[in-house]
Order: sequence, then structure tokens, then C-alpha cells
Amino acid sequence: MTTAEPRVVPGGPAAPVDPARWPDVAAVPASSPLRTAVTSALVRRALRELPLRARFAGSGTVGLGGPLLDVHDPAAFHARVGTAGLVGFGESYMAGEWDAPDLVGALTVLAAHAAELIPAPLQRLRGLWAPRQPQEERNTPEGSRTNISRHYDLSNDLFALFLDDTLTYSSAVFRGFPARWDRLAAAQHRKIDRLLDLAEVGEGTRLLEIGTGWGELALRAAARGAHVTSLTLSREQRDLARERIRAAGLNQRVSVELCDYREARGEYDAVVSVEMIEAVGAEFWPVFFRALDERLAPGGRVALQAITMPHDRMLATRDTFTWIHKYVFPGGRIPSTRAIEDTARDHTRLRLARRDAFGAHYAETLRLWRERFTERADDVEALGFDETFRRLWTFYLAYSEAGFRAGYLDVHHYLFDKEGPTR
Repeated sequence: MTTAEPRVVPGGPAAPVDPARWPDVAAVPASSPLRTAVTSALVRRALRELPLRARFAGSGTVGLGGPLLDVHDPAAFHARVGTAGLVGFGESYMAGEWDAPDLVGALTVLAAHAAELIPAPLQRLRGLWAPRQPQEERNTPEGSRTNISRHYDLSNDLFALFLDDTLTYSSAVFRGFPARWDRLAAAQHRKIDRLLDLAEVGEGTRLLEIGTGWGELALRAAARGAHVTSLTLSREQRDLARERIRAAGLNQRVSVELCDYREARGEYDAVVSVEMIEAVGAEFWPVFFRALDERLAPGGRVALQAITMPHDRMLATRDTFTWIHKYVFPGGRIPSTRAIEDTARDHTRLRLARRDAFGAHYAETLRLWRERFTERADDVEALGFDETFRRLWTFYLAYSEAGFRAGYLDVHHYLFDKEGPTR
């Protein structure tokens, strides 16, 4: 690594990158001239057949036409991509070395062609060149607490700036497109109600929620008359969820506990978990599903909301350490539908009863969050988050939206049931 000094790239962020806070962004990694030249050739080869325009300062444009990817500092860009792959690609954006007027459009093209960007021989050698997940980010009980805290304990005020009043941080279900901000809260309630209906949550239901968020699902379940035990590893989320539950006068029906799913006890009529499985880690998927099985009473139902990716891409990237892992969701791993269903079948008594996909709804949810985050950039700054952080989160939201728009990612509602006692 070269010595990190604050640097400003023409066309990039107005403020220099803080080397103490963002050392791998402030410093362009050392790269030999040969590696940089090979990277440049591979990047141009990958981009020239895609429906976008990649403009490299001082050396022309490649691509078939479409959204613009504007590389202000090609030498730094190629050095980062050549030494750190897609991690370097994201860090280059954070550093302001490239931009895109339609960031989602450009990233959607790349996501749609993800399997083709790296030549087949290099794909086969991925294990030799791709970064590996750090051991300390394994989702052991202690590792999970640290991983969850790094994202969800950033600041409740930060999340409140771009989420709607329900503080729901998962895909909504809309009545129609394009989605509108003033209908997002209703769309989130529609999603929650669909999950509660799948799990048949009503008066007297003993409900276990794995992954509290900021408490909206627990509130709506309690309003139906359910008795809710909700588990979270985020202290910030737990504290605010408890405040909201007390304010609604439902604290006699809802208990929010700082507890790992592996430490849960008791028996429940229903279990609901929304976009929690992505934080479990592939090696612990069997443990997670066994926990669902063990906590669920015979005759009970499990409703899950899960982000998924194609099975072949999951297998190709399952051991890779990505930009998202490094900066957004440490320890995360997105499963395929096949992985979910095989794990449940092979490790539990749960039976798949239903699966519904609604990926287009997530793309619209993310668009609304991204637009809100951008509109409130000054408020984000006022909370103490610098411009590099704001570029990081802009890239994260756009990157995620692009994944759903390209079909690289999807989101599903799952219903599993468990056979009751024979009469």
C-alpha cells in the first residue's frame, strides 16, 4: 500500500478522503506497470461488447452505447481493479475516480453480464486471486454480534433519514409501479401483513420473530392479538423498538431480546423472519433452519422473506470476499432458492408449502430509499458522516437496486409448515 494522503480527483468528491478513516480508499494500491496494463486490456475487452459507454480520460471510449461510466483517473482505477477486483471497483467509486450520471443504469448493465465480465480461465482460477472472507467475520455467535453491530448500530438517526415512518428496512410490496414515496409505508404494511397471514398469526398466537428491525412487524402482530418474542443482535434497534412498543401500549404483548437465534428457547405457533437469512452465513444455514424447526410447535408455520441469487452464481462466488462484505454487510451471504429449499429438506422436518417472488418490488423500494438518501445528503453530513461515506452508501443502494433490476437478485416469501401430531 502506498502512503495514504488526502487526495482529490478531478470530477470526484469535493472533499479529500480521510486516510485515518478510509485507508484503503485514500491510498491507491501499488501495482506494477504490467499488471495495470493487463487489467486495462481485460477491462476494455469486457466493456467493449456491453450496452454502455465507458469513457477513460485521455484514452477514449469503449462500449456499444448506453449509460455512461466516466473514469476520471484510469491509472488509479486499473490499479485498484487489478489488485482487488470488484472490491477495488467499489473503492474507486468511493475515491471519486469514476462516476456515472445514471449510476443504477450503468451498474444494471454490469450486473446483467456479471458472469461474462471475467474471462472463463480466470473464473476457474477464482480461488487463487479472489479475496477470501476474514476468519473473524465468520458468523459464530460472537462474530454475528460484531457483524450486525457494524451495520445496524451505525445510527438510528441515519436510517430514519431515508426509511419511511415504519422504519422498515426490507422490500415492500406495492400495488403498482412506478412506486411513490407517499405510498411506501402502506406497501411495507402490505408486505408485513402478507407474512403474518402466511404464518396465520392472530389472537393468541405465540410468535417468534428472528430479526427485530425497528419493531414494525412485532407491533402489527401484537395488534392482531399475538404474543411476540422478537430477537435482535443490534442494541440500537432493540432500544428503539422497545420505545416504539411502549409508546403503542403493547409492551405486555411484545418482548424484544438481545439474543442470537441459536440461543432462543421455548415453543411457538409461528416463526417469522424477514431478510435475516442473508446474515447467517452459508456454513450456518443448517443451524439456522434447525433452530426454526426446534422452536416451532407441531402444526406451526414459518414465514420467511429472503433475498436470493442464481444457484450457479452463488456457487461461483460463495467463498469470495466482496466490496459489500468489506463495507456494508460483513459476514453476509445471499443464498439461492435451491440452497434454501435443500437445507430445509435435508436438516429439518419443515415442509415447503409456498414460495412467491417479487424482485421488481425490491428494485422500486431501493430506488425510493436511494432518492431519499440523496435528497437528505446535508442531513447525513450533519450526523457526522463524511462524503466518502455518502458515496459508499449511494453506491451500495444503487448497486443493490441494479442487482434486482438485472434479475441477478430476487426476493421471495417462503412458507414452511410442520406436520402436527397424528390423531
